[in-house]
Amino acid sequence: QLHLVESGGGVVQSGGSLRLSCAVSGVASDTYAIAWFRQAPGKEREAVSCVSRGGGNTNYADSVKGRFSISRDDAKSTVYLQMDSLKPEDTAVYYCAAGLLEYFSGARFWPMEGCPEVHFDSWGQGIQVTVSS
Repeated sequence: QLHLVESGGGVVQSGGSLRLSCAVSGVASDTYAIAWFRQAPGKEREAVSCVSRGGGNTNYADSVKGRFSISRDDAKSTVYLQMDSLKPEDTAVYYCAAGLLEYFSGARFWPMEGCPEVHFDSWGQGIQVTVSS
């Protein structure tokens, strides 16, 4: 059974950095793409970044381009989100989500625009990131 666990969140000052990790278990690493989403209080959930199976394609929200970097280590079944130059508006609960539909359907989703939530169907429990001004 697919299981995702986020770690690395916390409180950081504006301009600081954090690295989130998403540990995936239950399925082989070549079967899933991964996305990071976030939801701030009173706001809708939004896609932050995503990476394809194998890591050859990545997408970023405009608000984080140049500051965040997504990567995956399939040997460790872990996907990372390096967050630099953090701003108070980055404060949110961050979720990683896995998408296996491409693998099991044989369809080709990548390259694609953004990180459509419809492509990611297994979710972690979320982790808080707080950026103080």
